[in-house]
Amino acid sequence: TMASPLSQAERTGISPEGIQFFESKIRPLLVNNCHECHGNEKHKGNLQLNSRKTILRGGDSGAAIVPGDPAKSLLIEAVKYTNSDLEMPPKKKLGKQAVADLEQWIRLGAPWPSETAQVTAKREHGFSITDEDRDYWAFRPVKHPRLAKRNGNQAPIDQLIQAQLDARGIAANPIADKATLIRRAYFDLIGLPPTYGEMQAFVNNASPDAWPRLIEHLLGLPQYGERWGRHWLDVVRFAQTNGYERDDEKPLVWKYRDYVIRSFNEDKPYDRFVMEQIAGDELTDVDNDSLIATGFYRLCVWDDEPDDPRAAEFEALDDMLKTTSETFMGLTVGCARCHDHMFDPISQRDYYEMLAFFRNVRYYDKPKYEWDSATYSPLIAPLEVFAWQNQPDKPKDAKPPWDGREYAMTVREHSAKPMDTHLLIRGNAGRPSNKVEPEFLKVLAKTKPAIEKSPNPFTTGRRLALAKWIASPGHPLTARVMANRIWQFHFGRGLVATPNDFGKAGKPCANPALLDWLAAEFVDGDWSIKHMHRVILNSEAYRRTSWQNPMNQNADPGNELIWRQNLRRLEAEAIRDAILKTSNSLNTAMGGRGFYPNFSGEVIAGASKPGRGWGYSRADEQERRSVYAFVKRTMMVPFLEVFDYSGTEGSIGARAVTTVAPQALTLLNSDFVSGQARRLAAELATTNTGDTATLVNTLFRQALARDATVEEIAFGQRYLGQQEERHHEVRHQLVFAPDVPASIE
Repeated sequence: TMASPLSQAERTGISPEGIQFFESKIRPLLVNNCHECHGNEKHKGNLQLNSRKTILRGGDSGAAIVPGDPAKSLLIEAVKYTNSDLEMPPKKKLGKQAVADLEQWIRLGAPWPSETAQVTAKREHGFSITDEDRDYWAFRPVKHPRLAKRNGNQAPIDQLIQAQLDARGIAANPIADKATLIRRAYFDLIGLPPTYGEMQAFVNNASPDAWPRLIEHLLGLPQYGERWGRHWLDVVRFAQTNGYERDDEKPLVWKYRDYVIRSFNEDKPYDRFVMEQIAGDELTDVDNDSLIATGFYRLCVWDDEPDDPRAAEFEALDDMLKTTSETFMGLTVGCARCHDHMFDPISQRDYYEMLAFFRNVRYYDKPKYEWDSATYSPLIAPLEVFAWQNQPDKPKDAKPPWDGREYAMTVREHSAKPMDTHLLIRGNAGRPSNKVEPEFLKVLAKTKPAIEKSPNPFTTGRRLALAKWIASPGHPLTARVMANRIWQFHFGRGLVATPNDFGKAGKPCANPALLDWLAAEFVDGDWSIKHMHRVILNSEAYRRTSWQNPMNQNADPGNELIWRQNLRRLEAEAIRDAILKTSNSLNTAMGGRGFYPNFSGEVIAGASKPGRGWGYSRADEQERRSVYAFVKRTMMVPFLEVFDYSGTEGSIGARAVTTVAPQALTLLNSDFVSGQARRLAAELATTNTGDTATLVNTLFRQALARDATVEEIAFGQRYLGQQEERHHEVRHQLVFAPDVPASIE
């Protein structure tokens, strides 16, 4: 079957993201650079590079790779030309990005669809889309599922979940206590813990609308946008530098981050949010926000000195197409760059027809891109707009139109005349084939794009046509994908556990009827993300306990049926921000350039150009929320990275969640944690009356927003007593007796 290769990958512990990396990066690399000498027909040195099995077997020199260890892999030695007797490919050395991709692939464990699957393209006798392809659940139109008539006022979410539970004879967990619920809601919606006072006010509020009012309060806080904006930044591969050796800064890219946070706080309709990022410069009502939104295209890894400029141009275009398709449609269109998609009904021609929408987009002009962003200076665009101040009948609360300034990180096109797009043989920029025109994915649409003249005289209008199609209520994927993302961040896992891949290589949907209801409700609710929070958080499913039930655990160990809430570890940013809030150190200033976390001298010295690209921020600035920390691709913040902070090479639909020893060591030994602990201790010491029981209870209220138990107070008192005794002994053992004369004559 179509999905059978993936099952092998799952059995070997390889993630769908790993398979996607192979399909988009490694398969085309092997086909274009290795297959001629080490493919099905030729086996130079008895080495075949056409399946995982043959690569592991190797040739005359031994195994080609050691999964997980690029440094010990002969293939890496060969492509780096470090051994004159072992240089591949022999005619021309691979580019830096290709070598880096191979190293990353090996580091990931050399993911491959199956041990014996061939590297050559799957479809050798043409491509066609069948009725079965179009009938795949994610490609069907979204429809409201039928809801059974039930007694009581059970919400649709709970009805659709209960139907599956009843079919399996599983009883759902009870509703969690109010103390658990308020803490869950605070972290989910604003990424910060409640205070003791907030906890007590909610727990003691007997009003039946206490929970909905709490949700409304949290959705109205500015911290909501910071929390949910950070989720979106994962998906769009946000970083503030280019990557590669120099890893220079992207000027003004923080404006895109602030745009995202602002959009979530304003509850900008999601369809508008989509259109602004894909074609904000081509809208008829363009404004500064819609221009800044196009910074979405500029967030990628970028090589400012490529070995092959034309190949680099298509790498940038490929990134635009891949990120757009994964972010908004949950499809891995990028896997069809060199051949028809291995799993989904997406042809190579489909890929280049979609690429044509972006073909006119200019990737970076180096002189412009090296603009000193510290000046915050915008570049003036060659467009004239009428003066906003001279509009006498403008509404008082209206936003100004585009002010004629083009910021350095916004998108640009070559001209209003579209450039030709050709299908590239095996994805090779140097081997153009047939010319193609912009087309929507044929498995999803039967109509051709209606490309109208852009109101911006310097663009083609193609991206606007694409944006309108993706953001249309009738698109089968857009609402499903975003509804799934919202669900994911409230339950720890989406109904589709591979949020960037709704295709056949991804995980099947755990409850298609529920996802359809959520998607339909999303559209009917005017694409309001805050409306979806209200709907989900008011459900019984969200409010259940996370307790384990042995019988249910045996029947549904993965909690696919949602009989309980999932137990979740906090993300890196929430851990750091909660520590700052607990010590009363959190700086709540919003927006702007952000801050540079303190790095040790060893880390700074280890940069390719020591000290370059890393600034200094005052102590109070470093206590801002983690979303404002400077994101340098080659120098991630260690405290955040150890807790699985997002990668930035491509779109991240769901972060990895690990439990490793360095996390415990970091919480015990990091300067950040110990510094915040000292600050909290000093604050408590100034208010302590000498009663250790009160001191311990105050600490629990501050850190956990609850009172300590009798046992916890007793334990805390014993610990404090032991520490005082130990430090008392040390103080008496240390005697400072300088050997100096009593006076100098």
